[in-house]
Amino acid sequence: MTTDIVIVNWNAGRQLQDCVESVRAFSGGLVGTCIVVDNGSSDGSVDFLQDASDVVLVRAGFNLGFAKACNLGAQKGTSNFILFLNPDARLLAQSLPGACAYLDNPSHSDIGIVGVQLVGADGELQRTCARFPTAARLAAKSFGLTAMFKTLDFQMKEWPHNEIRRVDQVIGAFFLVHRALHFDLGGFDERFFVYFEEVDFSYRASKLGYQSVYLADVQAFHKGGGVSEQVKAHRLFYSLRSRILYAHKHFAMSAAFSIAIATLIVEPMTRLAFLCLGGRLSEVPDLLRGYRMLWKWVIERLVGAKT
Repeated sequence: MTTDIVIVNWNAGRQLQDCVESVRAFSGGLVGTCIVVDNGSSDGSVDFLQDASDVVLVRAGFNLGFAKACNLGAQKGTSNFILFLNPDARLLAQSLPGACAYLDNPSHSDIGIVGVQLVGADGELQRTCARFPTAARLAAKSFGLTAMFKTLDFQMKEWPHNEIRRVDQVIGAFFLVHRALHFDLGGFDERFFVYFEEVDFSYRASKLGYQSVYLADVQAFHKGGGVSEQVKAHRLFYSLRSRILYAHKHFAMSAAFSIAIATLIVEPMTRLAFLCLGGRLSEVPDLLRGYRMLWKWVIERLVGAKT
C-alpha cells in the first residue's frame, strides 16, 4: 500500500518547503512518489527542489489552474492511492498511516475519497466538510440567508466535525483518492480553474457508488486561505465562476440560469451590505474587481456563444 502525493504550487513561498518537509518527516514508508507541479511561480518557492532526488518537480511554465495541474501530477505516479495536498497544509505523524489504512480496509470498499480533521496554527479545528450544492442552497447563499441560518448552506459549519462520518464532500486541501477512481472519472474537470473541482469530482464519484468519509481521529495541519490571500479579487472571481459552471453542469437549465442571475445581480448587493455592516469597507475594492472580472467572463461567453 503506497500513495503518491501531488502538491500544486503557485507562489506559496516558505509554505511549500514546510509542506514537503512534512512529507519527508512523516511519510512512514507509505509514499511512492511525491510530485510538485509548479504553476509558473515567480517567488523562487521551488528553488529548494532543484536538485532533490525524492521529489519529482514538474514546471508547468505558467498557471494551468489547480484542476489541470492536479491531473498532470497524478500522471507522474503509479501508487494505489493519490493524495492531493495543498502547499499550505502539512502532514502530521498519523496523517498518512491513518487515512491510508482506512481507505485500504476491505470493509470500506465503497469509500473512494478520504479527508481528515484539519487544524490551524492556533490549534483551532477547521470546518472542512460540505453537502453537495443544490440550487436552493446556492440561492440561499446569494441572498445572504446562510449567514443567519447555517443549515441552509451547503457548507457544514453547524456540525462540530468531531466524529468519523460519511459526508458528501471533503475539502481538497487533503484529498486522498483511489488512483483507479481518479482515472475512471477522467481526473478533475479542468473547466474548474480553481474551486469546486473537488465538489464536482466527489459528486461524480458518488454517481459511481463511491462515498467520501471524514476522519475525525486523524489530523493534518492546514493554514487556510493559502496563497489566494494575495489575490482576493481573483479568488472571488474564480469561486463565483466555478459555482456558475457547476450549476450549468449539474442542474436543470432553469435552475442553472436562476443561480447565474442570483450570483451576478443579487449577491454583489448582499456582499456589499455585509461588508458595510461589518465595518470592512477596505474589502469593497476587491469585491468590485472580482465582480468586474466575473461580468467580463460572462459577457465574453455570451458573445462567443453567438458567433
